[in-house]
Amino acid sequence: MGNEERTFVALKPDAVKRGLMGEILKRFEIKGYKIIALKMMNVSLERAQKHYAEHEGKPFYQGLINYITSGPIVAMVLEGPNVVAGARHLMGATNPDNADVGSIRADFAAVMEYNSVHGSDSIESAKREIANFFDESEFCTNWKTSFEILAGL
Repeated sequence: MGNEERTFVALKPDAVKRGLMGEILKRFEIKGYKIIALKMMNVSLERAQKHYAEHEGKPFYQGLINYITSGPIVAMVLEGPNVVAGARHLMGATNPDNADVGSIRADFAAVMEYNSVHGSDSIESAKREIANFFDESEFCTNWKTSFEILAGL
């Protein structure tokens, strides 16, 4: 299909606590992205620090750490054509006040600090974030989407 990529997405503690997991997952599935890895987990302090390492020293760093470790998240790896940019478009702007109507953040997040979902912002970030949360052995890649089956791919 061309331009196949992988990206990391996390449903943050507010989305999990509010019971939004199914609705958010559904949006990625409807778009046609494969969910090749998925797990609910508590994020350790060490993993959180590694995930947000680029923000260390910034005033909001500790808030990020406190939030991501405050409850379970749902971590996943999506695969598909141009999935990094596409998933970020589905999520909407980081600040839900600036997110397009119909995006995940516009629909489900009230404030930027609790914006329900995280997605890698580049292929390089995706590789780093995927490796922080998943082992390659956890990927399920031996299946096709209904689109691929119908298209004979």
